[in-house]
Amino acid sequence: MHARQFLRLRVIAGGIAGLAGAALAIATITALYPNPLFRRMTPVRQQDWGFLLATSALMGVLGATYMIPAASASCEKRVAGGGLLSLLAIGCPVCNKVVVLLLGGSGALTYWAPIQPLVALAGLMLLVWAVRQRLAALPAEAAPATSSSSGPA
Repeated sequence: MHARQFLRLRVIAGGIAGLAGAALAIATITALYPNPLFRRMTPVRQQDWGFLLATSALMGVLGATYMIPAASASCEKRVAGGGLLSLLAIGCPVCNKVVVLLLGGSGALTYWAPIQPLVALAGLMLLVWAVRQRLAALPAEAAPATSSSSGPA
């Protein structure tokens, strides 16, 4: 196996691991599916699945970039912040102990639940920013080829 093929497999494996790991961790902690570890007190909303999908996809891209040794842009704080905001946005509004402590159960549903999509968008923006930083740090030979060449087809 050539070094380039090995790197390609490594990048694909990193992407799949990032996507699957993020999806499983977030879906379990936020109880998007019934599990023995966590219990959700409000129904799962359609937006929760959408935010889970978007967050997991971005985490997959980030995981893939971490498999390329030369990509060295440090963006761990953005990744952690984006992941945490996504987790808070996908989670049950009354299951968040800090929110319930600050706002009470009815306050969590009245005030926190309506802004959760905005929190999710903020988390996704941090993850997009991290992806852009990581992709910008890729060496030219590892960057995806563009189709702007005017050579023969």
